[in-house]
Amino acid sequence: MRDSLRNGSSDGQTNWDVGRVSGLDAFVRRSVSVSEEIVAHIETLISSGSLTPGTKLPPERELAAVLNVSRVSLREAMHELEKKHVIERRPGRGTVVLDAPEHARAFYDGLSESERTLRDVAELRETIEPKIAQLAAERATAATLHALASVLAPSATDMPVDESIEADITFHMLLAHASQNPLMVGLLTLANQWTASVREFSHKTANGRRDSHRGHQLIFDAVRAGDGPAANAAMLAHLADVAVLTRDAYPTF
Repeated sequence: MRDSLRNGSSDGQTNWDVGRVSGLDAFVRRSVSVSEEIVAHIETLISSGSLTPGTKLPPERELAAVLNVSRVSLREAMHELEKKHVIERRPGRGTVVLDAPEHARAFYDGLSESERTLRDVAELRETIEPKIAQLAAERATAATLHALASVLAPSATDMPVDESIEADITFHMLLAHASQNPLMVGLLTLANQWTASVREFSHKTANGRRDSHRGHQLIFDAVRAGDGPAANAAMLAHLADVAVLTRDAYPTF
């Protein structure tokens, strides 16, 4: 997140700086329902790390003004995000972006550096991500499909390496959110922290970036079609392609 969403005032009240709301003000209306667009926008910001766990969102009236939407549409979107365990609305405290489940964080903290080898992380991804893709195909909402399509489209061009990596992570995290399983989201969040060097290498060349986009497109096509087995198989093939790209740089991978 670029900055905190809140600025404290001298009288103890909270002033919201609309120009510094971590990408919330970049909301653009498109073709699906307004509430679905809001969900897609916020899920994308969370998946990309622009909105981090613990972030407190602006109050309803001000958030609706930032997004230029009605409060009714915003409430519908917040209800869906809450059902997905993406946010939590706390009476008297506002709306907060949820952290990874404590189960997943405890798992992460209990592993030593030597146990978090690239090979082990690759095996973890091969175990959970095909299932995530399958569940996404079975459970994805129109809002999440819209978010996935929006992230996928720019990666069809030859993006800079850092932007390509960010789009890669966002795509996979959106799939995890689409699974509507918070433990899957937590585990994938941790796996992402362990694969930065692998992703940097696999996106280093234009061919690598094209392969990544092609794999993502096949996964998305299966998810959009609601074909769980095809999404599972497409994810397995994508991860196998990533392994091939990284073996030269990491012989033990």
